Amino acid sequence: MDFLSRMIARLGAQKVCLDHAAGLIAGVPGVVLEIGLGKGRTYDRLRTLFPQRTIYAFDREVHCAAQLRPADTQLFLGDFRESLPAAFERLGQSAALAHVDLGTEDLARDRVLAAAVAPLVDRLVVPGGIVLGDRPMDGPGWRALPPPAGACELADYPYYPYYPYYLYQTATGMRARSASRG
Repeated sequence: MDFLSRMIARLGAQKVCLDHAAGLIAGVPGVVLEIGLGKGRTYDRLRTLFPQRTIYAFDREVHCAAQLRPADTQLFLGDFRESLPAAFERLGQSAALAHVDLGTEDLARDRVLAAAVAPLVDRLVVPGGIVLGDRPMDGPGWRALPPPAGACELADYPYYPYYPYYLYQTATGMRARSASRG
C-alpha cells in the first residue's frame, strides 16, 4: 500500500475513534485534553465534537496554522513530562477525555515517552473518563476498550507494527462506577 493510502487509513481510523470516544464521554463532565497538538487537525475535530467543552492542548512548540491554534490560556508548551504536571496543578483531575498523540517513526522512543506520560495523564482524567492514543499505554489499572466498528478495517495496513489507536477507561472511572452501583 502506498504512503498516501496508509495516511488516509490512519486518519480515518483516528476520526472513527475520536467520534466513538465522544459518545463514551457524553454524560461525563470535564474538559478535553489534546496531548500532541501537531498541525492542529485533531484539535479542530475536537472543537467540532465538543463545542461546549474547554479543550486544552499540549506540545513542545506550536506548528499549526493560526486558525487551529488554541488560545494561550488553553495551551501548555514544553516537554509533556513537565507540562502535564503543570496542567494538573492548574486544572486538577478535570479531563473527561485525553487524546494522546505521541507517534513518531521512532517506536522505541515512543514506548519510553508513553510509559512516562501514562501516569501523568491518569492524574488528569476524571472517573469514567477515556484515554485515546496512537500508542499503547499502560496507565495504572486502565482497562483497554475494543476499537469501534470501522476503525480496524481502516487501520489494517503495514505502516505500524500494531493497531494505531488505543482506547482505555481509567481505573478510577471503573472504581467510581462500581462504588456508585452499591
